[in-house]
Amino acid sequence: MKKFIKPIFMLAAGAMIISCSDDDNIGENPVETSGTAHLYATSHNGTVTRYDINSSKKMTYKTSSEDAEGIYYDGGDDSFTIASRSSTSLESYLGIDGLETGLDVNIDIDLSSSSDLQSPRDIAVNGNIYVVADNADVDGDDTTADGRFFIYTKTSFGFQLRNVVTVDFKVWGIEFVGNDLYAVVDTTNKLAVFSNFSSAYMTDTEASATKTIEVEGIVRTHGLDYDEGTMVMTDIGDAASDSDGAFHVITNFDNKFNATMDGGMIAIDDQMRISGGNTKLGNPVNVAYDANYNAVFIAEVANGGGRVLAFTEARSSSGNKSPKMNKSLAGASAVYFYTE
Repeated sequence: MKKFIKPIFMLAAGAMIISCSDDDNIGENPVETSGTAHLYATSHNGTVTRYDINSSKKMTYKTSSEDAEGIYYDGGDDSFTIASRSSTSLESYLGIDGLETGLDVNIDIDLSSSSDLQSPRDIAVNGNIYVVADNADVDGDDTTADGRFFIYTKTSFGFQLRNVVTVDFKVWGIEFVGNDLYAVVDTTNKLAVFSNFSSAYMTDTEASATKTIEVEGIVRTHGLDYDEGTMVMTDIGDAASDSDGAFHVITNFDNKFNATMDGGMIAIDDQMRISGGNTKLGNPVNVAYDANYNAVFIAEVANGGGRVLAFTEARSSSGNKSPKMNKSLAGASAVYFYTE
């Protein structure tokens, strides 16, 4: 969900280049904030769709996976890595920009991990460390909350499993902020952090979060993303509903989180909540946020059978806002926004 940013032009307020249309033309008269602006989206049929925000072009990559959830793009080797729920492994595809352009492209795996995973939900990356959140039941008792983080090291030959950390809550979305790993506590409104995660947990172990707080107003959180001091978290509400979703924007997040004691709560007055019928949010399972665009990108899995949505002026106010981008994508499961 994080991105590598080399801004060229600052975006004028309200001048987001993407439109509300549901065709392949993402925007008219595009305003470039960077030379490259790509939104990647995974789906539960294994395809990866790339929306080029600057040129309004769309590419669909048919991967070897039959079901993917979680994606990261690496500009260093021009690759994206997905967490495959069908192969239960990490799969990386290299040289994406060098591929022949077209609406649909078949691609083969270049790097992979062993099939260690059971139910991968998200990927967080810090250098060559790739962490996968896996929400499969660990102890065989569905009534107890648990989850696992699989920690891999990326090499030129593939992904090597380094260790597995088992935690005492159900996991879903994860995000590195510096060296700290933030994780949503699934089925709740809670957010946990593990300080210095990659270096503090080097072996297979059971661990409790360094700190866990509540986020007022959220029913059941799933996705999260952080950029330049702002944290965005999604709320799927009732998983059976396709119309009660939302996302929360917490500006000045670092100070607010640090000022909240372990077990405390960030009040709704210290956030913005976007929800309502105009939003098309039902089960927003994953999110990407970009501070330069001041935009939130959402993978919505339930409403309309699946959508990729974008909301501009993300830090402005709460409300029942309409998305500036609304693209149908069956089984949308994760998004990642990359600029340079």
